[in-house]
Amino acid sequence: MRLPVIIFILLHYCVGIHAQPGTQLSSQIVLFPAGLNFVPLKANLYEPRIGVFLFSDGSRMRVDIGNSVEVLAWETGQMRITTGIDFMAYAYTTGAKGLRLQVDAMDGIFGGHLTISEGPDQQHLIMRLRILHHSAHFADGHYIETNPWANDSAPIPYTRDFGELILMHTFRKTSYLMRCYGGMSYATLVRPSEVRRIEYLTGFETVSEHLLGPILDNPANIYIAFNISLTGTPAYVATNQIQIGSKLGQWLGKGVTIYLSYYSGRHMFREYLLAHLSTFGFGFTVDF
Repeated sequence: MRLPVIIFILLHYCVGIHAQPGTQLSSQIVLFPAGLNFVPLKANLYEPRIGVFLFSDGSRMRVDIGNSVEVLAWETGQMRITTGIDFMAYAYTTGAKGLRLQVDAMDGIFGGHLTISEGPDQQHLIMRLRILHHSAHFADGHYIETNPWANDSAPIPYTRDFGELILMHTFRKTSYLMRCYGGMSYATLVRPSEVRRIEYLTGFETVSEHLLGPILDNPANIYIAFNISLTGTPAYVATNQIQIGSKLGQWLGKGVTIYLSYYSGRHMFREYLLAHLSTFGFGFTVDF
């Protein structure tokens, strides 16, 4: 745990906010606090969300079912430390028979997080450490009795147990809010062995609630989000996603988001570990 402690100390001095000598800072511990200390990133693939992304060919979708819940918070001055749990599942649908979706593949991720934030609302720094398990699976239509695996493509026994650290700087101006972040992850267990243990990511989000007027007394935000990641299998390949969309509701709170997105790089689902995917599509999420 030395690394998170060292990073938090650096965050404290980077923000440059210190209590005056003799100042008494009140602190409190809250069980099941409201909201999230680190709101999920829009364009990062592996964030908890509820929503659907429709591929440009109109027959394929990515269906997201996930949630992140804060369990415990400690607050003192302008510093807030929270810990919680994360559960995520992603389904790759390739068609429908009648009213039944054909779920081709699924990824599941679960674990927990520790988040430290410090600074005023106008400008603050956040560190999020997640410990997660990630596995991938084939589903409908892959197993055939006469020929055990469709297209002679047996499932990849994909597993990745890893820790991920992200540092983010959030600053708010009169007309917009921006979040810039970067991070990396290290896996203690990977399968297959060709998967690199270290991965990297960086990106930003910028949003304005002044371009559109409020709707039903809720802000209507316009935003752009970009994320790029480097994953190795074994050669490192860049995967990027850019989103342009609108969210009805507070940007860092509950609401409904609709967006257009361009995705290019490694396939979204790890059963297709070596496949390249490039697509443009439409999506929506329900933010919690």
